[in-house]
Amino acid sequence: MTDKVRVLICSPLEREHVDRIAAVDPRVEVLYEPALLPVPRYAADHVGEPPELTPEQEARWWELAATADICFDFDRRAPDRVNSNFPRLRWLQGTSAGLGRFTDRFPLDLSRVTVTTAAGVHAKPLTEFVLAGLLYFVKDVPLLREWQAGHQWKRYTAPMLHGRRALVVGLGAVGRQVALTLSSLGVEVVGAVRPGGTSTAPGVSSVVEFSEVLTVLPTTDAVVLACPLTEQTANLFGKAEFDALPSSAVLVNIARGGVVDEPAMIDALRTGGLRGAALDVAAVEPLPHDSALWDLENVLISPHSASTAATENALITEIFCDNLRRWLDNQPLRNLYKPELGY
Repeated sequence: MTDKVRVLICSPLEREHVDRIAAVDPRVEVLYEPALLPVPRYAADHVGEPPELTPEQEARWWELAATADICFDFDRRAPDRVNSNFPRLRWLQGTSAGLGRFTDRFPLDLSRVTVTTAAGVHAKPLTEFVLAGLLYFVKDVPLLREWQAGHQWKRYTAPMLHGRRALVVGLGAVGRQVALTLSSLGVEVVGAVRPGGTSTAPGVSSVVEFSEVLTVLPTTDAVVLACPLTEQTANLFGKAEFDALPSSAVLVNIARGGVVDEPAMIDALRTGGLRGAALDVAAVEPLPHDSALWDLENVLISPHSASTAATENALITEIFCDNLRRWLDNQPLRNLYKPELGY
């Protein structure tokens, strides 16, 4: 490959990372015009606030799109026209680990466009949220806050996370990191995977398939959902699964809201069938103002932000630069999106 390769940056990215991409190879020409990109609302925001472009600026953006061979992230302006607006596009690097819903909205011609994900970038921050969510309930932080508000000094016996049993649903990069971390704290970890999925992972004592989770739920103290949303995982946790769990169990969802039957979860939380839930995702996002989840005392809500760390763009750029070198050298790319699996 000797011709120039044009890389279009489609979402907000710091200049230092843009320069790092440009430095991969002299053949790389980076198309980066921040005035045409959304304005980030927080560090590592890949969506941002869409700018009001002049007709000249809009024409300039579509001119850049028409010449791009590679895109860093999805362009969110006209998803239904992605193929006609990006006629030269051959590879797109996403900024999320799970891209199933992105490719529903962006009907890329996958016969000519290779898509790669940011799998692995979010494993550690999401694992930290899992720990925060589990300890929030295991250590009964709501009760401690209640006592503190009432200026009550009461000695009590604190439960432990050590010695408990957790089911980690999905053993991708995030699930494996969660399993390894929990096991290091003395938690017995059971993994749940799709048919033919990962059969073992460090820290995992045993593995069941998604269809077999009911068999292990009665002896499970915590459930961590870390799987992509696919046909196999949609509403994977419903009334039967919540009924099978001990009433002392805690659910942490760092997957997608659609993996859970939300009304069934709310019912279990209201009736004492579930000790608590730490939720980074919801069935509808933003979480509707009238959702019952807002006011349940045994729910901890995170606005789909548990994966977003200040260093995220640097980590994604590292993956992209490595992949860009592989692309230029005609080598296999990392984190290939598998449309048949949805991630």
